[in-house]
Amino acid sequence: MDSSLQLISLADAGTANRATVGGKAGVLGDLLSAGFPVPPGLIVTETVLNIDGWETGLAASAGVLPGERFAVRSSGAAEDLPDASYAGLYETYLNITVDRLPDAVRQCFAAADAERVTAYHRRQGSGPTAMAVLVQAMVDPVAAGVAFTAHPVTGDRAQTVISAVQGLGDPLVAGEAVGEEWTITADDVRMTRPAPGDTVVMTAPQAAAVASLANRAAAHLGCPQDVEWAIDQDGRLWLLQGRPMTALPRPASWAAPGPGLWMRNFRLGEWLPEAVTPLFATWLLPVLEAGYLDGMYDSVGVRIPFRYALINGWYYNVTPAPSPRLLLQVLLQGRRRAVRVLYNALIRVGRDPAAADRAVLADVDRQWREVRLPAYRNLVSGARTEAGTAAPDRLLQLVDELGREAGIHLWYLAIVGGSAWKMEARLTRFCRRYLAEVLPDDQGGAQVLLRGLPGAQPVHAPHAVQSADWYHPVAAELPATTAPLTDQGRRLARLADQRATAEQACRAALAGHPGVRTRFERLLRVNQRYAVTREEQARDFTLAWPVLRRCVRGLGERLAAAGVIDHVDDVFFCTREEVAQSLTGRPAPLAGFVAERRELWHRQRTLAAPLTLGQPTRLVGDVIERAVQQARGSRVVGVGVIVGHPASAGRATGPVHMVHSPQDFPEFRNGDVLVAKATAPAWTPLFARAAAVVTDGGTLAAHASLVAREYAIPAVVGTGDATVRLRPGQMVTVDGTAGTVTPRT
Repeated sequence: MDSSLQLISLADAGTANRATVGGKAGVLGDLLSAGFPVPPGLIVTETVLNIDGWETGLAASAGVLPGERFAVRSSGAAEDLPDASYAGLYETYLNITVDRLPDAVRQCFAAADAERVTAYHRRQGSGPTAMAVLVQAMVDPVAAGVAFTAHPVTGDRAQTVISAVQGLGDPLVAGEAVGEEWTITADDVRMTRPAPGDTVVMTAPQAAAVASLANRAAAHLGCPQDVEWAIDQDGRLWLLQGRPMTALPRPASWAAPGPGLWMRNFRLGEWLPEAVTPLFATWLLPVLEAGYLDGMYDSVGVRIPFRYALINGWYYNVTPAPSPRLLLQVLLQGRRRAVRVLYNALIRVGRDPAAADRAVLADVDRQWREVRLPAYRNLVSGARTEAGTAAPDRLLQLVDELGREAGIHLWYLAIVGGSAWKMEARLTRFCRRYLAEVLPDDQGGAQVLLRGLPGAQPVHAPHAVQSADWYHPVAAELPATTAPLTDQGRRLARLADQRATAEQACRAALAGHPGVRTRFERLLRVNQRYAVTREEQARDFTLAWPVLRRCVRGLGERLAAAGVIDHVDDVFFCTREEVAQSLTGRPAPLAGFVAERRELWHRQRTLAAPLTLGQPTRLVGDVIERAVQQARGSRVVGVGVIVGHPASAGRATGPVHMVHSPQDFPEFRNGDVLVAKATAPAWTPLFARAAAVVTDGGTLAAHASLVAREYAIPAVVGTGDATVRLRPGQMVTVDGTAGTVTPRT
C-alpha cells in the first residue's frame, strides 16, 4: 500500500503495532495470515486525515480489492480485548461505494468521541485510545450472524451457540432482529430456536461448518470467541470478526457431592424444577427438611437424615446408604416399630400391597388424615389471620412453624402417597401376566383401572404452586387462564365408564380362576384407594404457600422501607440470617449482593441439570430406574428417539409448544404437545388443551404423570433434555406407554 498515506494491508496487520491498526484489524489480520477466510482489506491510520489528497489515494488502494462495494469499520486500539469488547460502540458502514469511502472513514473516526464511547471509557477506568479504520471488500450474504464458542449464559465450553438471519447480520448484531438459533456440540448439531415466521436460514451442515470455523478461530486466538460470520451467494463461508467473550461465566461442574446416587427427581426435588433462590435455600429448605424428619419420627420413631445438596443452585438428594451403623440406629431408636414400618412401606408394599396396607400403611394414613392434616389446616388458617398485622419477629416465627408442618406433610406424602406407585407397579405386573389381552399396554394397560376415580381428579387450587421455591407466585396470584376446552364433568364420567367396563372385563376373564380373581380384587381396591390418597396429599402439601409468601413479602416491605433492599421481591435474594439481622439494630444495605445473586440465579436456572449424579450403591441400586424399566417392559427404541419414563399411556402426535412459565399459557393451543422442564400444580389448566406432555424432569409419581393420566393424555417424563433437543413447532409423536418421543421430519 502507499506508505505516504499510512495505508496498511490487512494481510500485514497481524504483525503490525496494535496501537496503530487497532484491535479488530489486528485480530483479523492475524487470522487472515493464518489462512482463515477473512475478506481482504486495508487499514486507514489516524495520521491519514492530515495528508493532502488522501481521498484519491484511498480510492486507488480500495480499487485493488475485489468487488465494487465495501464495509467500513472502526478498529480501536482497545477494541476486542478480553476485558473490554467495545461491542457496538463504534460505527460500521456497509455497502459503501468508492466515492463514499472518505465520508464513511471520517464518520468512523468521529465516532471515537461519541458520548457512549466516553461513558464506556469511564466504566472501564480508562481514557481515549488510538483509532484506525478498516476498509474491507463487502460480502453479499445469503445468511449471516454470530457464533459463540462457549454458551454465553452457562459458560459451557463444550457448546457452540449460533444465531443466524437471512441477508446481512447487522440487524442481529444490533439487537433489532431475532435469529434462528443452533446449538452444536462434538456429537450433535441441533436447531434450538427457529427464525420468526418459520423461515429456514441455515441447514445443519452449514451450522456445523460455522461452528467448526468459529472453534478453529478460538483455538488459534487462545480463548472463547464471539465470531461474526457470513455465507455469500456462492455458498462460501467468511469470518468477519473475532472478539473474546467477555464476562463469560465459569463452566458449571456437576460432580456428585458425596458417595451414592444423587437425584434431582426424588422427594422434594419433584417440587423444585429449577435452581432455587437464596432465601429458600437458607431458610425454607432446611425448615422443610427438618419437618420431614419430625414426620418420620412420628411414624417410625427414628430420624434417618436424607443427605441433600444444592449444586449450581439445583436441589439433589440421595437415599441413606445401608450400613451397620444405620441399622443399629434404627434398631435402638425405633425398636421393632421402625423395622415393621420400613419393611412394609419400602419392600412389602411392592410385593403384597394389601398386606402392607393392613400391617402398617392404613394406620399411617389414618394418622395423617385424622391428626396431621387437620393440624396443618388449622395452623395455616390461624397464620392467614395473623400475617397481615404481625410484627417482624412473629413473621419469622410463623414461617418456621408453617415450614415445619409442611415438612411433616411431605413425609406423609412420601410414605403414604409414595406407596401408590409401588402398588401400581405390582398391579401392572399382575395385569401383564393374567390380563394382557383384556388390558393391552398400547391401550392404557393397568392405568385404565386407576382413571376417573372420585376424589382423584385434578383440582386447580388457589394454593397450587409452580415450584416449592416461594419466590414464584401461587395459582391465586397468576392471571386467569382461558377456560379449558374439555368439559371436566363429561371427561370424568367418560373415564369412570371406561374404568368400570375394564373392571368387568377383568372379572369376566378371571371367572374361571377364583384364587387369581381374589388377588385381583385385593390389588384393585388398595391401588384405587391409594391413587386417591396420593392426589389428596399432593394437592394439600402447599396449603401454606400463600401465607408463607405473604409473611416473606411482609418482611420484604419492611426491609425496602428501611432502605436495605430496593424492591420488596429483593428479599428472596437475601439469606435468612441477613433478613433477621436487618430487622434489628442498624441494617446494612444489601442491594449490591441482591443484584449479584439475582444474576447468578438467572444463569443457574438456564443450566441443563443432570437428572442424577454419582453411582448407586450396590445394595440399593437405582430404585427409580428399576421402576421405569418395569413400567416400560421390553421395548426396542429407534435411533434419534428421546427416551424417558412412561408416565401416562397412549400415543399422540402434535406440534411442540415450549412452556417456561405461566406467561406462556395464553399462547398454548388445543392439540399442542406441552414440553417443559417440569410441570407443577399451577399448570393444571393446560392439560385440558394438551395432546401430550413431555418433561425434562419428573418420575412416574410426578405431577405431570398423575394429571396426564386423569386427562387420559400420553406423558413422557424424566427425559433429561427434551427442552434442548426439541424445538417449538416441531411435530413429535409421544408414546406414553413406551416412554418415547419421536421427532417427525
